[in-house]
Amino acid sequence: MKVKHIIKKVMNGVFFMCGMVAIAFVAIITVYMIVSGIPAIKEIGLIKFLTGTIWTPASSKDPQYGILPLIMTSAYGTFGAVLIGVPVGLMTAVFLSKVAPPSVANKVRPAVELLAGIPSVVYGLVGTMVLVPTVAKVFGLSKGSGLFSAILVLAIMILPSVISVSETALNAVPKEYEEASLALGATHTETIFKVSIPAAKSGIAAGIVLGVGRSIGEAMAVMMVAGNVANMPSLFKSVSFLTTSIAKDMGYASGLHRQALFSIALVLFAFILIINTVMNKLLKKEDSDK
Repeated sequence: MKVKHIIKKVMNGVFFMCGMVAIAFVAIITVYMIVSGIPAIKEIGLIKFLTGTIWTPASSKDPQYGILPLIMTSAYGTFGAVLIGVPVGLMTAVFLSKVAPPSVANKVRPAVELLAGIPSVVYGLVGTMVLVPTVAKVFGLSKGSGLFSAILVLAIMILPSVISVSETALNAVPKEYEEASLALGATHTETIFKVSIPAAKSGIAAGIVLGVGRSIGEAMAVMMVAGNVANMPSLFKSVSFLTTSIAKDMGYASGLHRQALFSIALVLFAFILIINTVMNKLLKKEDSDK
């Protein structure tokens, strides 16, 4: 008994240390982002930095550090990707969990997992070689790189997160809920949309948050299809995201330009924190209302 007690205490200590390490990493990243991002914001001015519409930090004559076009582009791109990717991902999860025969689901599921394992640069390469020319041809444009192409690529890239987490949440819904619904006369489709999905909404929301996080944080694939010009967002115009601006400028930036890139990273980090906080608050509010 003493040996089992000692082993239990040791394992509890190991689990506690692992949890503390995770918290420490988050704290270190947070502190580093704040320390690195604040100097440029102080020098440029918070309002001017966030609301300025011109981003030309490499200009030798008159450098401008307004990131509003980058913020708006990232927001529009994320919203568009979620608008397309979440319904497709959720319906795919419903298909795998509640509709498809096991033989079919076992073939579709590895394809979804393969999507998650494809490197970002491959998405970008396929987007550049296939999607961008197709968009230009279909819409009669001189070039297809822009916000629309970026949205389509991001929508595909968030599918694995939404599908996998949503399917797991749907599989965890107690069978008794669905059986009771069917016994009361509801059809299979009504049971899915009125019982299974509402019961699994916490897990589905977690999948959406993961998808939003990947959408906001993606750089390489977007950089290859967006055009990389810091314009105010327009569907078929070349644009630049927060992430792509950091990725393409960090290699040569120096001085205030380099500090401003860290400030962009801080803004990006704040976006993720705000989204996670809002989603958690909404879910907790709905649970408390019940």
